[in-house]
Amino acid sequence: MFPLKVIVFVALVSIVAAGPWGQICAGNPRNRVRGCDRFGCGHYGAPRSPGIHKGVDVICRDGSIVYAPFSGVIGGRANPYQAGKNNAINNGILLRGSGFCIHMFYIRPVRYSGRINKGQKIGVMLPMQRVYRGMTSHVHVQNCNRSNPTRNL
Repeated sequence: MFPLKVIVFVALVSIVAAGPWGQICAGNPRNRVRGCDRFGCGHYGAPRSPGIHKGVDVICRDGSIVYAPFSGVIGGRANPYQAGKNNAINNGILLRGSGFCIHMFYIRPVRYSGRINKGQKIGVMLPMQRVYRGMTSHVHVQNCNRSNPTRNL
């Protein structure tokens, strides 16, 4: 049997280890990050051609509800690709508030402006499998300053 001190310590570490953001995708309450598949890996800093991955890929099934990870203001549309490329998934938003600024890609937002509360439906995951069959479907979350957002998950 574990002593009470050990149990309390583990509980506190678990709370501290969890980031300040809420659940991003229905079906993924812990904001698990995409592992590696034949297209690459979903963690921040993963190799990309060219350069490195400047965000994290939070696992999300196509068609799932996507939630605001924090309260703030939707600051407009943000596309991951140039116009005319990968149109089925070329959508996203800029979200600012609570001391954060992020882009969320591969979602069809409920709107492109206005206030949003943490945990409120912000959109729906687009059909990634239509464009990248076999890639783990995900919402790409990227800090506006391109720093690592992983600790906030």
